Amino acid sequence: MKPAPTSQSASEVLSGLVERVTFHNPETGFCVLRVKARGHRDLVTTVGHAAMISAGEWITASGIWLNDRNHGLQFKAHFLKVSAPSTIEGIEKYLGSGMIRGIGPTYAKRMVRLFGKDVFDIIEAAPERLREVEGIGPMRAAKITSAWADQKVIREIMVFLHEHGVGTARAVRIFKTYGTDAIQVMSENPYRLARDIRGIGFRTADLIAEKLGVAKTAMIRVRAGISYAPPSALIEAM
Repeated sequence: MKPAPTSQSASEVLSGLVERVTFHNPETGFCVLRVKARGHRDLVTTVGHAAMISAGEWITASGIWLNDRNHGLQFKAHFLKVSAPSTIEGIEKYLGSGMIRGIGPTYAKRMVRLFGKDVFDIIEAAPERLREVEGIGPMRAAKITSAWADQKVIREIMVFLHEHGVGTARAVRIFKTYGTDAIQVMSENPYRLARDIRGIGFRTADLIAEKLGVAKTAMIRVRAGISYAPPSALIEAM
């Protein structure tokens, strides 16, 4: 099943397993992925933005098909949601990708062989059991547990941003600007986005604020509106 190679395709949804991360810029989040997508026999080249991405993860992307002059047919994702892998194949690819410090392909294979699909639950809820894996001592187990916690925080932040109407590219910029404080900053004052992040203006911040339940008459919105309104608008309002 292959779409017509046109740049005028209607928006579609693509889901599948990330087989390989061809390129990922950690600063901008821009990535080029090779995806084993549902309904497609061959791997699909997918481009988009993700704060972090690894082989073995599952993606759901909405976007359009483009026939790039240099790279051929590819799926350009405007929105890209990353989920933890749920298959044995995906879990082993993910753990062996280097995304989690302290785990490489060898340890990934051993962990999956011992714990199967429960391996993520073991890391999170019973990390002491990691020492049951051949070659994993207390130092490596602690490193794995710490790296997993960092990954969980990043995933929760991205889910929060997506749920409140923030597209993937902007979500990456927000995360890179505020780090683990992103949820707190947005919850306390979403209008800071317009001040701190390139490409986000008052209108976008206002839409996000509305999603977060900020009232139209809230003082935080009034102050932000005054700060970002052009002088001519202020004169007319006086």
